[in-house]
Amino acid sequence: MGRKGAKRHMKREVSPVFWPIHRKEKVWAIRPSPGPHGIAESFPLLVILRDLLGYAETRREAKIIIKEGKVKVDGRVRYDERFPVGLMDVVEIPDVEQYFRVLPSKKGLTLHPISREESRFKLCKIVSKTTVKGGHIQLNLHDGRNLLIRVEDPLHPVEDVYRVHDVLKIGLPDQELEDHLRFEEKALALVTGGKSRGKYGQILGVERRPGLPTMVTLRTPEGEEVRTIIEYVFPVGVDSPIISLPRRA
Repeated sequence: MGRKGAKRHMKREVSPVFWPIHRKEKVWAIRPSPGPHGIAESFPLLVILRDLLGYAETRREAKIIIKEGKVKVDGRVRYDERFPVGLMDVVEIPDVEQYFRVLPSKKGLTLHPISREESRFKLCKIVSKTTVKGGHIQLNLHDGRNLLIRVEDPLHPVEDVYRVHDVLKIGLPDQELEDHLRFEEKALALVTGGKSRGKYGQILGVERRPGLPTMVTLRTPEGEEVRTIIEYVFPVGVDSPIISLPRRA
């Protein structure tokens, strides 16, 4: 008889390399639930509490903390210890007034401490656009959100100033659109994938090649030039980044 439904288990030896867990001490790891981020692009909430932050020593202790509603993700209480927390998500522990943002790192993802003021918003990248009934524009964001832009005249949608690869600043927890960062030359951006993951710099140019991936060149503050595909470039500001970033060694 075949398996019914998705897998609910995962061995530690195949867990993402950036999870801070021992691969050989035990056999099983917690498998993230289906949600806004894939397995290879997220931490389960339990791993964040137990292994990254050290608020619990065992899975049972971490599960109790989560079930008591003491952890928020993007301004909302999450009760599922398997909930996937991914790029640009904001994790809040209200009882101890600690706030973190998930950012790209050399190995994959990292948890970066932020201030209370900065925890009130997150950045979402536009990955696609759709025209829906009435000629309105639906923006599909990297974390699974959909944002509807209403237009008065579908034949001349002047309200549609958003493009794929642009980034939106979303208020938390009200989910209101606060700002718009364009993907353009001289913008500041993070690299979210590939061998240059975690690096940060100014966009120098975009090379569009028929039949091949679009390449983007960035210059880091150290003067290094980085080339990566456009899907890995995440704008974070114009003159300066609007989020705090980890210090590079």
